[in-house]
Amino acid sequence: MSAPTPSFGHGLGAALVLSACGAAVLAAITPLLGPATALRAVIALVSFAYVLYVIGRSGERVGRITTIVCWCLAASVAWLLGPPLVGYVLVHAGLLWLVRSLYHYSGLLPALADLGVSALGVAFAAWAAQHSGSAWLALWCFFLVQAFHSLIPAALKQGAGGDHVAEDAFARAHRAAEGAVRRLSTAGH
Repeated sequence: MSAPTPSFGHGLGAALVLSACGAAVLAAITPLLGPATALRAVIALVSFAYVLYVIGRSGERVGRITTIVCWCLAASVAWLLGPPLVGYVLVHAGLLWLVRSLYHYSGLLPALADLGVSALGVAFAAWAAQHSGSAWLALWCFFLVQAFHSLIPAALKQGAGGDHVAEDAFARAHRAAEGAVRRLSTAGH
């Protein structure tokens, strides 16, 4: 499902909103839930918000509800299994990558490039969290890097040889179809 990718500016706006809201929610719920549970809840919430952003910006209408339900099921399983924080973050980053790949890319190479963007985002977020201790900065770094997915082309075209082979195959099939139609039209006379 290849759809128009949001611009880098839209990605920056989303990064700012998600990081600010995530940090605010974390500060508000930490006294109620404790730091570990609050952090996992915020990771799930901002991930869900980003999934809604990706789906909303994609322009694709088919499969939205199914995608959201599948994401919620996978996120719930991750919550219930309670992997270490690193694993929990990787599950959510993987889910974000999968949704973005499904809605914005029509080939394996762009999806793999996007996987690299997701991994880089996790690495920068971990670095920021470790060196600053700031949830806002960690979320900002993660989503800032995610904004760069807008620079990945939706599909990578094959080289000239691949396009030429596809054109030849199409031309042969077209000529065969025209010949079949001629034979059918002259058979009745």
